[in-house]
Amino acid sequence: MVLTGRAVGLLALGLIPVLLLPSWLTVATWLVLVAALVGSDLALAAPVRDVRIERAPIPTVRHTEETASRLRLHNTSPRTLRALVRDAWQPSAGTGTNRHRLTLGADQVRRIRTTLRPWRRGDMSAAAVTVRSYGPFGLAARQRSTDVPGLLRVLPEFSARRHLPSRLARLREMDGRAAVNVRGQGTEFDSLREYVIGDDVRAIDWRASARRAEVVVRTWRPERDRRVLIVLDTSRLSAARLGEAPRLEAGIEATLLLAALAAKAGDRVDLVAMDRTVHTRVRGVEGPALMSALAQELATLTPELVEPDWAVVAQEIRDRLSQRALVVILTGLEPGAIESGLVSVVAAVARDHQVVLASAEDPVAQRMRRSRESTAELFDAAAAERAELERGALAQRLQRTGAQVVRRAPEDLPPALADTYLALKAAGKL
Repeated sequence: MVLTGRAVGLLALGLIPVLLLPSWLTVATWLVLVAALVGSDLALAAPVRDVRIERAPIPTVRHTEETASRLRLHNTSPRTLRALVRDAWQPSAGTGTNRHRLTLGADQVRRIRTTLRPWRRGDMSAAAVTVRSYGPFGLAARQRSTDVPGLLRVLPEFSARRHLPSRLARLREMDGRAAVNVRGQGTEFDSLREYVIGDDVRAIDWRASARRAEVVVRTWRPERDRRVLIVLDTSRLSAARLGEAPRLEAGIEATLLLAALAAKAGDRVDLVAMDRTVHTRVRGVEGPALMSALAQELATLTPELVEPDWAVVAQEIRDRLSQRALVVILTGLEPGAIESGLVSVVAAVARDHQVVLASAEDPVAQRMRRSRESTAELFDAAAAERAELERGALAQRLQRTGAQVVRRAPEDLPPALADTYLALKAAGKL
């Protein structure tokens, strides 16, 4: 039983006759009267156990987008239900107004809607649905909480998709659908055309030129059906906060943009997310189903506070790839990576594959390097500068192994990685 504010107000009104006629009889009479009214009101309230509750399936939604939880309530009792219904969710689901007042006659059905604005990706669970049934006088209520399972999956935002149209336009030029053709080692022969000033003389086809009595050159287009393996680090390095979000979020955005671009280029994209163990894999998915599979697998990915095991990563790469491919490693470029074995692993992988190591950098550290107005800021700038020199030296060591290193701020990493992929494609290195 739940007493309402009206019942408390009636008890407070009892102070007036007590002050006028201060006696125990007056107090007892008033209490009995209020108790009788409350008991009658509670007896007339519809029983909450007769309310049947069903939850409609909730479609997946992208982070920052809005969705709704819908409940169907059926009053199976012969009494009128005057209720306050609370649809509770975990806090990160971002519930708006989740308390709903309604009146249901006998055997009536009502549907209610609770707005959800999740503020992080992942799986959100419903807590419980609480129904508070009031009597006709509003003095007392029956209350019951019922578990009505509900699950909302929030996919990554993929805000980097705004960079996709411009990169696809460049890809169409490279692919020969526009007037531009490219040439490079490892590309496929496309056609012959007349030589113009500025063309690479190494592209001249001398036999065809002799047959046509004019100088012609070969045009080339990038090879298709290449393998692209994206290795997403989920270790403690991915948990470092860069601005408002951990480094893992920048890695996820870069993964989605690169996968969308490579799929459009006709390449096969695989993903493995791991630290010391493999947490998720996407393999053998092609066409429109690729982006959906990636979004579903990346939605529930969270950083693990463990050290990365690069030897395990190298073994996973060897097990997955039998031919030369592009291996993209998304991790944090920290000085401690030397001791963890990152350099030796990248060197070993780079002997058989084209390796790109992408790292999201802390924008706060970059601002610290430029701010030197006070003594404290000067010491901070010195520390940030030293850390930057160490990361730069590590990047040079990785580049000497044959790998390419991409270092950018979190919001700039996805387009920079996409540009690196297009540059490798244009140079015929894939």
